[in-house]
Amino acid sequence: MEMDSIDCVSFSDGMDEDEIQHHTLHPHNHSEFSSNKPRNGGANSNNVMGATAISPATSVHELLECPVCTNSMYPPIHQCHNGHTLCSTCKTRVHNRCPTCRQELGDIRCLALEKVAESLELPCKYYSLGCPEIFPYYSKLKHETVCNFRPYNCPYAGSECSVVGDIPFLVAHLRDDHKVDMHTGCTFNHRYVKSNPREVENATWMLTVFHCFGQYFCLHFEAFQLGMAPVYMAFLRFMGDENEARNYSYSLEVGANGRKLIWEGTPRSIRDSHRKVRDSHDGLIIQRNMALFFSGGDKKELKLRVTGRIWKEQQNPDAGVCIPNLCN
Repeated sequence: MEMDSIDCVSFSDGMDEDEIQHHTLHPHNHSEFSSNKPRNGGANSNNVMGATAISPATSVHELLECPVCTNSMYPPIHQCHNGHTLCSTCKTRVHNRCPTCRQELGDIRCLALEKVAESLELPCKYYSLGCPEIFPYYSKLKHETVCNFRPYNCPYAGSECSVVGDIPFLVAHLRDDHKVDMHTGCTFNHRYVKSNPREVENATWMLTVFHCFGQYFCLHFEAFQLGMAPVYMAFLRFMGDENEARNYSYSLEVGANGRKLIWEGTPRSIRDSHRKVRDSHDGLIIQRNMALFFSGGDKKELKLRVTGRIWKEQQNPDAGVCIPNLCN
């Protein structure tokens, strides 16, 4: 669906045998994601490393560092006939050739190093971003998939964007790279226009970012096919974790000719993908016939006005209940 028809008013896998390219992130995306080595050479003023943990600066840690991706190696750990090791992921990437001596790797496991690895306790790989947790080798892997300090994926849904980072970086990325509209305030009044509403494909129509209560929210409005019929959907996502998102609520309203549809709910965290939220129908859904009725006229042009607001749920210490805190 082409954007010019919308009016809103108001790692490289193809590595050859002679070259190994390292995947790098934008400086704001914290390039130390791929390595547990601290910038200051091992000192940690927050005492993140416990007494039983192996410091990232020790020789044991260096032995466990894959020479290709620089991540810590987990069993199975592979080695060549000369004893050079690398992780199982990179074994495929280098086409079964040792990146150090260029000899064929074969299927040799470094069982001694695997035993050492299994006996260690290591910090979360996001410790440099603030995570203080230390885990046995295998528990570390499981934790890192749900760590609250892990970076966020770009919430833009109009393309498969692979950018990751913290919230301030993603806000700037949405503004500068995706040219997303930015608004300040907790109320919105948007008008969406489509010249031929009967030509509906799975496509995002609009993403707008709102800044209120010191937080950022993404308002999505799009058209997609639901069964045999096209529908229009609007929903809000919170730029932060799910636990924080529960502190806020929002409402959406669309209508005309004396009718209206109203949706109230809790914004979903951007930890949940855009597709996951959309496919769960967690938002305001407008059937095409109703959307055309709201548009008025000869029903040959879609004209929808979506209004709404965001508020913060505050705990009343006296009554023990939540009361809405509305911004001005």
